[in-house]
Amino acid sequence: MSTHLKLISHSLCPYVQRAVISLTEKNVAFERVDIDLANQPDWFLALSPLGKTPVLVVNSRAIFESAVILEYLEETQPHPLHPADPLTRAEHRAWMEFGSTILNAIAGLYGAPDLEGFQTKVQDLAAKFGQIEAKLGEGPYFDGACFSLVDAAGRGHRVANEGAGSAEAARADHRRGGGRRRPCAARAGGGAGRRDAGPAGAAGARCCSAAARACRRRSSAGCRERRNQLTHPAYTKPELLANMQPKPNPEPSKLGMQPIANEYSSS
Repeated sequence: MSTHLKLISHSLCPYVQRAVISLTEKNVAFERVDIDLANQPDWFLALSPLGKTPVLVVNSRAIFESAVILEYLEETQPHPLHPADPLTRAEHRAWMEFGSTILNAIAGLYGAPDLEGFQTKVQDLAAKFGQIEAKLGEGPYFDGACFSLVDAAGRGHRVANEGAGSAEAARADHRRGGGRRRPCAARAGGGAGRRDAGPAGAAGARCCSAAARACRRRSSAGCRERRNQLTHPAYTKPELLANMQPKPNPEPSKLGMQPIANEYSSS
């Protein structure tokens, strides 16, 4: 029996993009359905008790929470993205959770109620980018030469915040950064989700090409760039910040979407 995958999404949700990137890397066909989180249909609430996206419907059964969806794909689909080593895999999962705290910090920055709150969020976000930068090595990926699920988690935020509104947009952005590759040798073998590493698995799969690595260096460089932006005088000088008072968000109904403060009510 063939498996039909349907990804219930919101067009600006970075957690959705994590799943899209994972599915694209694994070359798995799926259907994407975008919904309006400000006007959630009854059928969606029946699938997602938390009222969040993404939700992956596997045939007629629903899985919610992005971390759970990513683990399910690792266990059931070819081309594993997690490292084979258990300790390294656990380390990557921990940093993926840290990535989620960055998303929450960004949402807090967008929704800062006053100047003081805005300044506090700027400092918090700059500190978080600094922590990631300190962790990154030569790259071009978090784990060196191999693209991993932790990279998909970080790139998902970038795609969503640049306004990618469809699976095709996410795929196009991802492939500009190197596209889908065969798994690295460190991914081959072991575990249900690793048994189909492909013909290059046992011999040590080929890592991404030099061109792809060059394209994806912007992933680690992006952390440094964002941190520098947040420490720019425009964000830190009181006389400049005085002209940057947060403005009330437009009514969601006029935008056809949920309030910005709740935009990341996603898993």
